[in-house]
Amino acid sequence: MAHKHTNRLISETSPYLLQHAHNPVDWFAWGEDAFAEAQAKSKPILLSIGYSACHWCHVMERESFENEKIAALMNELFVNIKVDREERPDLDEIYMSAVQMLTGRGGWPMTMFLTPERKPFYGGTYFPPEDRSGMPGFPRILMGVNQAFRERPEDVEKSVTQILSALQRMSESAQSDKAFSPNVIAEGAENIARAYDADNGGLGQAPKFPNAGVYELFLRHYHQAHSERYLEMVSHTLTKMAQGGIYDHVGGGFHRYSVDAKWLVPHFEKMLYDNGQLVRIYAQAYTITKNPLFLNVVNESCDYLIREMLHPEGGFYSTQDADSEGEEGKFFVWTANEINRVIGEEAGEVFGRIYDVSEHGNFDEKNILHPILTVEQASKYFRKDVAEIESLIAKAKSKLFSEREKRIKPFRDEKIITAWNGLMLSGFAAALKISPRAEYSEAINRTMAFIFTKLFRDGFLLHTYKDGKSKLLGYLDDYAFLGIGLLDAYEVLFERSLLDRSIDLCEIMLREFSDEKDGGFYYTGKSHEQLISRAKPIFDASMPSGNAMATQLLLRLHHLTGSDDYLARAEKVLRAYYDAMESQPFGFAHLLCALDFYLTKPKEIVVIGDLGNSRTRELLAGMHALYLPNFTLQLAKANEPLENIAPLLQGKTQVDGKPTVYVCHNYTCSAPVTEWPELERLLQN
Repeated sequence: MAHKHTNRLISETSPYLLQHAHNPVDWFAWGEDAFAEAQAKSKPILLSIGYSACHWCHVMERESFENEKIAALMNELFVNIKVDREERPDLDEIYMSAVQMLTGRGGWPMTMFLTPERKPFYGGTYFPPEDRSGMPGFPRILMGVNQAFRERPEDVEKSVTQILSALQRMSESAQSDKAFSPNVIAEGAENIARAYDADNGGLGQAPKFPNAGVYELFLRHYHQAHSERYLEMVSHTLTKMAQGGIYDHVGGGFHRYSVDAKWLVPHFEKMLYDNGQLVRIYAQAYTITKNPLFLNVVNESCDYLIREMLHPEGGFYSTQDADSEGEEGKFFVWTANEINRVIGEEAGEVFGRIYDVSEHGNFDEKNILHPILTVEQASKYFRKDVAEIESLIAKAKSKLFSEREKRIKPFRDEKIITAWNGLMLSGFAAALKISPRAEYSEAINRTMAFIFTKLFRDGFLLHTYKDGKSKLLGYLDDYAFLGIGLLDAYEVLFERSLLDRSIDLCEIMLREFSDEKDGGFYYTGKSHEQLISRAKPIFDASMPSGNAMATQLLLRLHHLTGSDDYLARAEKVLRAYYDAMESQPFGFAHLLCALDFYLTKPKEIVVIGDLGNSRTRELLAGMHALYLPNFTLQLAKANEPLENIAPLLQGKTQVDGKPTVYVCHNYTCSAPVTEWPELERLLQN
């Protein structure tokens, strides 16, 4: 296909940047070429940040970046830089903070205006192509910003100074002098729970996000305080999500979020990081509730991820778009006639009643499938056996899936991001515990091999891989998320190399990212490109904060290796943000989970046995079926030199040649046990 325009982005690997390669805008990628151009021509920089699955990013591209008049204005007045936030989360972290300071809100597309020295002075998010609904049009913004830069340099400098000072304050922390108390966890959970929607589950009203970290905190608090209310909130929320349109009932996996309070109408993109976290929390909830719906969600979501998102060599792709054929959600929705044609009118009547299918639809005259009747209710309503209803649903979904596969699929961003794959390893490890399928362990092994073959070079992790090219030094999230993913995999597969690699990543993380003075971790390492600010992210967003995950990694490795340095560094992070956790717990769910691990101290479980032994496997399966929020688990063969693995293993032997388990807690170890009932009592005390 011939294109009228082609710009510098044509040489990039990011699908998001390539989507803009034929705009009439004279785009640069972030780099020295752009900065030199801005300096040479004394032009301000227009920085546009988005990502490939972002609906409003596509809208702004169609309205403004493909508009030749607007593009000409951009080219005349600015040096224009396009950034993929998934490739450069470091830039997104800094400039999104600046936008939020200036406007009180954030989001994508992000539009930021910088001096030639890359310092922000004005910004916003989406701008329409003309004045609309009280919003100034993009051309008006462009001319006004350029005029301010030319004619009011003192105002620009004042804005820059204020923003940079605020960014600096955001990276500062002070060690709390308060004694750590479990009350902070209890009160934090209670404060967050005040936003709980008792009718529909979840927190707040529309739009409604998954918030997996909050539910992990709630499960931990349920476990510690024996408060059924917290388990009910999690169970109710996960059930409502699994029954809502946010879940893909035909193909498995979760969409990004719900635009309404009832989880019905999703924003249809599918993000790897959401699905990794949700597989994990559904698996955890299943170990407590044994709700078959939760197990089904785990298996269907994992099947989707392997089928749709796994690179042939291993490693999971990033996202699937919300749009197909220019319409949001088109791939996922149905008319009643389509369903009847595919599965037959008789089955369509039953299936349609269960899944809320109607002639007028529930989304732009089409239907988002979501069950409004249980199988038992449908059995009574249609006077059919439960087994017959279940069979009808399974056959209908299979036929609808085959039919849907004929449609034009949403665009898939095939970047492989190290941090997100770390979350995915944790999700699959949790799935393996409750559903020991060979394809899950294979996906873990292939992904780990891919990462350490393609995304580890010269002693450093790299952040992203696409089209045979690995690039960008890894960020804090890459090290922390992958380090934890390796530990989670280790505690299911028991391959020593996984623990060794997690330790190696932790050591690099400490060397590159630590704030030795105030505690905590910077988002970028010492070897990274120097930016206008060195951010230290502490708040959870759609993903856990890197500082929370780094703290969890350090605490777990302390108990697995006996390293007191890991413990001291984790304590320093907890102390740096303890007062903030106390005052604003919603942004600290994962760090509160780390504090719970620290205060409770984990059950340190050592199994002396062999995976080839059926009794060893039975003991491990029993442990995996329990909800154990604070534990470490190691497996060693009886003839291994145990003192070379970890101090905790020293002196531990089998009893009568049987697979033997030791449970240690708070510096005390149990007598060795060989039978499950006795082990179960130890673990549940």
